Amino acid sequence: MGVQEPEDGMRSRTRSSAIEVRCQKTFLIPVLQVDLHFIHSKTRHHYFDVISNCDVILIRYDVTDKLVMSGLIECVKYKSSAKSRMSPMFGMNIFFKKEFLQITGSFKERGARYALQMLSKEQKEKGVIAASAGNHALALSYHGHDLGINVTVIMPIIAPIMKVSACKSYGANVIIHGADISVSKDYAQRLGKEKGLMYINGYDHPHILAGQGTMGLEILEQVPDLDACIIPVGGGGLIAGTALAIKNLRPDVKIIGVESDQCPSFSAAIDAGKPVRANTGSTIADGLAVPTVGVNAFVTAKSLIDRMITVKEEYIALAILRLVELEKAVVEGAGATGLAAIIQGLVPELEGKKLVNLLERCLNIRVVVALCGGNIDTTALGRVIERGLAADHRLIRFVVTVSDRPGGIAELTKVLSDLGVSIKDIFHERAWLKSNIFNVQVKCVVETRDHEHAAELENALRKKYQQVIWGPWYF
Repeated sequence: MGVQEPEDGMRSRTRSSAIEVRCQKTFLIPVLQVDLHFIHSKTRHHYFDVISNCDVILIRYDVTDKLVMSGLIECVKYKSSAKSRMSPMFGMNIFFKKEFLQITGSFKERGARYALQMLSKEQKEKGVIAASAGNHALALSYHGHDLGINVTVIMPIIAPIMKVSACKSYGANVIIHGADISVSKDYAQRLGKEKGLMYINGYDHPHILAGQGTMGLEILEQVPDLDACIIPVGGGGLIAGTALAIKNLRPDVKIIGVESDQCPSFSAAIDAGKPVRANTGSTIADGLAVPTVGVNAFVTAKSLIDRMITVKEEYIALAILRLVELEKAVVEGAGATGLAAIIQGLVPELEGKKLVNLLERCLNIRVVVALCGGNIDTTALGRVIERGLAADHRLIRFVVTVSDRPGGIAELTKVLSDLGVSIKDIFHERAWLKSNIFNVQVKCVVETRDHEHAAELENALRKKYQQVIWGPWYF
């Protein structure tokens, strides 16, 4: 088992060759060698024996001094109210790792800060380059400015204007190039070689993996009796670093990776035994839309993950909606996939007794769900919330054929009014009907309270009208 050199051909004193270290009796874990000269003098909470653990992930640098201690250390360890209100609904004690509260809105700051700190003096003077359409670009730009390191970011044309503007405001040299991220990445690597800039891969550079691993250390501090950790998976950097840190200290903790079914790249890599390009489609979890996982991330994580699962798009939308309504948290699609897996019922092994009274204590398995990012466009958020409402049977579409004589449509609206249903949209169709010319087809989008309320509406419509088409498929 080996970890490849970074794509930029880095030859730093901390090499990325892999070894196996026997940790906690018989547990084998792949780790990265670390040069003692690189150990920072300032460590927080932990100082591990480098010789026995052999990985920078297990040493706390001052990287976290520049990070918001995102929720768990304050709200879970010291404020019990931060345990999710959804815990009783699913029969497990759910704790959210609120990485979306980082300064630039995602966990990417951990790896970016650490990778920049580990540069040699010469590399810091020359600067770094990266390709990203979102969170990695933001994190690298912000911490590059904070550390006085020049950062060049290559962003594709499809990159959100909000994120492009934010990177520029942090002082980064932003170059828009390429129709997609793969083109941007190729250009960034070529430009980096021409100008002597260190290329930092956002999910596969060894120091990126190490920085992301600090999240695992924090989780164990904040939820010491942890049973399982659910982590979103895109390129694999977060789950590689976090799983390595957690499994080294607590090999009994289950590590569950979650992907969108529109981009199951890590699952494809596991099936093939190596990173391969996965078939991808458009996904709400755009931050996880990485067609091929990182080689280093895959080699590090593949033996540490207990289970990989994929979630459907509608459950990601529903998870975002639940977080807004119940946790008062705005999280992007990638950040909500862990909760989506729970809502979809894909982790039954973690479920215990489900409680009707949400105020009751839920003494079951303790699960940390990483909410890894919150950078969602405002316009996209509105569309996603509507998708979530539809998945929750609170936004309903149907077609009903009613009389086109005076009072026909009024009767329909009275049925809806009597049931307390709110009309969001209504459309009349006359010209293309094959039925009685005195009929009109009415297409409605309505809002209901919940699944039971929607079922009550459907029963009432079918009882009153002969022709009712229920559901989204007719559009």
